[in-house]
Amino acid sequence: MTASDARRLLVPVDDSVTLRNTVAYVVAEAETAATDGPVELHFVDVATTRSVDPDAPEELSEATELLERVEVWVEEDLGEDPPTGISVETAVLGADRYLFSPGDYAEAILDYAADVGADRIVLDPEYSPGGATPMLRPLQLELTRDDIAVEEAPVERRTEATVLGRAASLPKYLTVFGASYLFYMLLSAWKPLDFLTGFFTATLVAVLLAPVAFSQQPSVFRVGKQLARMAVFVPYLLKEIAVANLQIAYVVLHPSLPIDPKIVELRAAVWGDAPVTTLANSITLTPGTLTVDVTDRAFDIHSLTAGSREDLFAGGLERAVRFVFYGREAAAIASPRERGDDGEGQDG
Repeated sequence: MTASDARRLLVPVDDSVTLRNTVAYVVAEAETAATDGPVELHFVDVATTRSVDPDAPEELSEATELLERVEVWVEEDLGEDPPTGISVETAVLGADRYLFSPGDYAEAILDYAADVGADRIVLDPEYSPGGATPMLRPLQLELTRDDIAVEEAPVERRTEATVLGRAASLPKYLTVFGASYLFYMLLSAWKPLDFLTGFFTATLVAVLLAPVAFSQQPSVFRVGKQLARMAVFVPYLLKEIAVANLQIAYVVLHPSLPIDPKIVELRAAVWGDAPVTTLANSITLTPGTLTVDVTDRAFDIHSLTAGSREDLFAGGLERAVRFVFYGREAAAIASPRERGDDGEGQDG
């Protein structure tokens, strides 16, 4: 690596089993390059939908703590007599925008790289800012669209660091066990044997699914708020279903059968498995619209009438789902039509 390549290194960080080794590699490269001139190390934590998440302060605190930990590691690796010319900068990116796909994350990273004049990006081989879903390969492809060198830190992956090993934690086990046990008992006759078989069944489910059931640590406080907001959402959804039923009944009974079927794409401002699934199923439950496919945040929806499309892009259901999972602030985000999504689609 030449000195010019190493003058400004940008290192996106996320809590992973290889992050410590990646930091050590970057510091070693900086020490080598520092013999020819000043070196700036930029460590950045890319935010995950923090701009509209009411739990953003908690997540931003975690990001700040991780970056502080990285700074401590850099100091350790530089030793008591660090070479001159090496400086460290940290930042949290993406808190002012909505991030979902690898392209969104790449754009945030490249914007920062352009701002600071970074000429090389070093990626942790286990880097995955979106949660448990692997993102490194598609992110690398997205980053190469700009004129900047991108490399993967040549550090060893711990062979035991599988998805199960990385993701498992006591809160996840307890949450999955409790939910599974409660569901089992709701379907049982509450006999003594049911309590025993329910315990073993819930334990098995927790062992198998807890490591991959969440992209972040479960929070009793957060889940409690979401359940309370869900109690408000359900009556709203039932009202929307009833209104849509009346609209479809009118269309069916009208002599001219005024239907205009089309498949449209809705780019919804929701993220995460549970919110996306909730919105997709809510759209399907509402007569006149059917969720056909979901890719990232793009929903392919079959709509039967122009009125159903109008309601869809007015954003009522989307706002309601955001309210359930992210709170009142997220509900105030512009509707799809206000964001410029006109809902044009294919005839169906």
